[in-house]
Amino acid sequence: MEDIVYLNGQLMPRNEAKLSVMDYGFLYGYGLFETMRAYNGVVFRLDSHLNRLTSAAAILKIPVDIPVLRSAVMDTIQANRLTEARIRLTISIGEGSMVPDLNSCSHPTVFIAAKAYVPYLPERYTRGFHLMVSSIQCSSRSPLTRMKTANYLANLLSRQDALSQGADDALLLNEKNFITETSTSNIFFCKNNVLKTPRIENGLLSGITRDVVIELAKQCDIEVLETDIYLKELLDAEEVFITNSIIEVMPVSAIDTTTIGRGEQGPVTQTIINSYRYLVSRETSKNC
Repeated sequence: MEDIVYLNGQLMPRNEAKLSVMDYGFLYGYGLFETMRAYNGVVFRLDSHLNRLTSAAAILKIPVDIPVLRSAVMDTIQANRLTEARIRLTISIGEGSMVPDLNSCSHPTVFIAAKAYVPYLPERYTRGFHLMVSSIQCSSRSPLTRMKTANYLANLLSRQDALSQGADDALLLNEKNFITETSTSNIFFCKNNVLKTPRIENGLLSGITRDVVIELAKQCDIEVLETDIYLKELLDAEEVFITNSIIEVMPVSAIDTTTIGRGEQGPVTQTIINSYRYLVSRETSKNC
């Protein structure tokens, strides 16, 4: 069956979906997106994703309607007959004049696509990811680092560089040499049973999964600190893991040429993984 997508109020085959060449999302990257995961046909923390999108959209002056978006996401999943799925919701400020002028954009563009998602094998969660420190820096002063914008160049370039060198993802620092995030994920490390993660103020996205992990760690009586972190502290950690809505909680076994801890999933990471999966199962059960 051909993929069905949602575009500006309508479900249609993907090959029939057309965007204007004057759309500011295409011309200037003036848009936002959310990547979500569905389990058993239910999107985990859908409202959290939509609330984050709405907050950023208010700053960019892009009007959004949460009830409409919520229904559109679920309609897209159901139209594709999916249960386990990866969903991408993209909005832009819409079509405008050739000369940059936001006032010329009157109707936002809303696009949603969904694909079946097959998780990594369990062995991958034991072995973990290998990160490479990127030469591309984040800016702690830019408000854009706290939004998931369609202008994703720094993330794409750093990620591609990491992949080309055999790593799984790129680790980004800011202009003060503090750790921020990877190209696609938030990052945590553990030492002496204290879990640390970079402060949002250092120039990173406040991830939905990041928030869930902080919530779960506290429930497990693990101390959590949001703080400034230098690379050396990360390399000296007992455990490191990264988080996003698709891969959930993924251990990090190495950063550049340094092996982290035992070079595989550690006990704290395992506790967080198990707690996260239990929460997902509970919240996405059709019996809830």
